Amino acid sequence: MIKLKHISTIYEDDFMALKDINLEIKHGEFVSLVGPSGAGKSTLLKILTRELLANDGEAIIDGVNLAELDSDDIPFLRRKIGTVYQDFKLLSAKNAFENVAFAMEVCGASDEDINKDVPKLLSIVGLSDKANNFPHQMSGGEKQRLAIARALIHRPKMILADEPTGNLDMVNTYDIVKLLLKINELGTTIILATHNREVVNTIGKRVISMEMGKIVRDQIVQGKYII
Repeated sequence: MIKLKHISTIYEDDFMALKDINLEIKHGEFVSLVGPSGAGKSTLLKILTRELLANDGEAIIDGVNLAELDSDDIPFLRRKIGTVYQDFKLLSAKNAFENVAFAMEVCGASDEDINKDVPKLLSIVGLSDKANNFPHQMSGGEKQRLAIARALIHRPKMILADEPTGNLDMVNTYDIVKLLLKINELGTTIILATHNREVVNTIGKRVISMEMGKIVRDQIVQGKYII
């Protein structure tokens, strides 16, 4: 699914955000990407969505070399990738149904498809009874579940979740983790960037540790993981 070969990224202030990253992630894996702030986690996710181009190295997703991708083809790449963020990025003036529907409308979906698919997505994330609620009427956990529903609209092959539980209490955090695990069981590759040790221990799968732009550890969690 993902192959990164000798990826390095330098920002305008000469800060090297990624240093010689080599990584392979198979289709259907659940990978936790851990490390302190500034370790390079978010930069790595931006490479995968072609928000950033690496200065050196080769990034391949689903057989596509991102450096060779025409700008017109970037939206099609991103439809294979669902993204979830810490701050939800919901539209405050639209209710739950409309937040998901809008993301479909932008891509030209018909009213028939929207009315068929949005209720299914809200059901998957446990928000069928919140379809008419606006974001300000929802808890943090509900907002994040809505963001996940929106990320699923194109049936993506991969979900990138960047600190999705950072603003949530422990109860809602575990609800989001269970939802991501459920989506992964259905065959979707999940990459979860987090600094939460308990989240990593709960998932109990592959963990990639980053420090100062480098991968310093790549392991399957057995027992407790110390970040």
